[in-house]
Amino acid sequence: MRKRTLLTPLVLAALTTAGLTIAPPAASAAGPDISVTNTKAHLDQLQSIANANGGNRSTGKPGYKASVDWVKAKLDAAGYTTTVQPFSTSSGTSYNLVADLPGGDSSSVVMFGAHLDSVSVGPGINDNGSGSAGVLETALAYAASGQTPRNHVRFGFWGAEELGLLGSTYYVGQLTSGQRSAIKSYQNFDMIASPNIGYFVYDDNAAGTDVRDDFTAYYDRKGIPWEYVDVQGRSDHAAFRSNGIATGGIFSGAESTKTSAQAGKWGGTAGRPFDACYHRSCDTITNLDLTALDVNVDAIGAMVWTYAVKDYGTTPPPTAGNLLANPGLESGAVSWTGTSGPITSSTSRPAHSGAWKMWLGGNGSATTESEQQTVTIPAAAATARLSFWGRFDTSETDSTVYDTLKVQVVSSGVTTTLAAYSNVGADATWLQRSFDLSSYRGKSVSVRFVVTEDSSLQTSFVVDDTALTTT
Repeated sequence: MRKRTLLTPLVLAALTTAGLTIAPPAASAAGPDISVTNTKAHLDQLQSIANANGGNRSTGKPGYKASVDWVKAKLDAAGYTTTVQPFSTSSGTSYNLVADLPGGDSSSVVMFGAHLDSVSVGPGINDNGSGSAGVLETALAYAASGQTPRNHVRFGFWGAEELGLLGSTYYVGQLTSGQRSAIKSYQNFDMIASPNIGYFVYDDNAAGTDVRDDFTAYYDRKGIPWEYVDVQGRSDHAAFRSNGIATGGIFSGAESTKTSAQAGKWGGTAGRPFDACYHRSCDTITNLDLTALDVNVDAIGAMVWTYAVKDYGTTPPPTAGNLLANPGLESGAVSWTGTSGPITSSTSRPAHSGAWKMWLGGNGSATTESEQQTVTIPAAAATARLSFWGRFDTSETDSTVYDTLKVQVVSSGVTTTLAAYSNVGADATWLQRSFDLSSYRGKSVSVRFVVTEDSSLQTSFVVDDTALTTT
């Protein structure tokens, strides 16, 4: 991160929402639990690359190109389409790495990024290995989740930020006006694990207030105090912002001194910098707050999952390969309607993938719960097939049917039950079920999961990774 100045404590006090009542975030802001263990492993690798290349990963030095190559290999293996973009600097050739997830509406792009270079005097593990590793792990997790994004999802890893935001500025400058207008938002992650931690949210783009408010809602949900910060265009969101693109980001503090008030709400040491090793050789793998890293990589995940399906008013629901929106439930209850509560990230029952699933039943009381989604199956489709993964467990002990899950299709007011499952023979292992819906081609259908439980022992019907695919 380039040198920046935080807002004064007086201005921060005027801007902070501390003490105000804030509405709870939408379910789409929930996101998955991004692995901090994996993120830390990426940081270990960046430290190893620096160790093997003169102690740094700076532009024009072999450690930077090695970092690009390593991140590219991880993204290629996950199925991304990657582009390495070379550009010239006073310190030699640098490179941007851009990764596009296939699918989504190319006229509606949501983008997330971090600078990958370090300063020349050290390995740059907090600045900005932390942001790069967080973006990388979130990109890998999103690709593995099986989500079908409404929007086109893109990640950027910028070169030569430490020389003056050169990489991101070059990237935006090479875009056509149409390509720039297609980018609906850019979110930046530059230092997210400072050892004397602060939780700051960018507030320097009037066009990005939705992004800003989604970040503050995330911190509110976690019960973490936060402050606005005007980073004054001193990181890689600046080129996007100057072209009218909505931007936002989070920041954990650099060379500025933590106040007593900030230490009171975040812990740490007042009168010391947020990162005493900022732009120094001691910015190594030990210069991290791993608790903060865990919180902030989950924040990145929440934003990727949210903005991948955000409706900008012009993008049709996803149809490439799966007619169902939010099929893996990782965006919470988005696109599904029915009973409040069954779509959950509770760890009491596992998800098939990711963290979220549909957990129907499990109450041990007389209840009915349902979730449904309506789609139109194209008339031109040759076939149509519904599938889902299910895991059913019960506390019932005999062969009487007490609790049931019905898988239904509702079309033109007619409800058809495709299958019924019960406590009898419930299997607490994941199994995939599949049904032919070809007879509904050209029709609007509601896919519905309905559970009825009696007043005795519980049966849990957990559904995940749904799909309605056509050929």
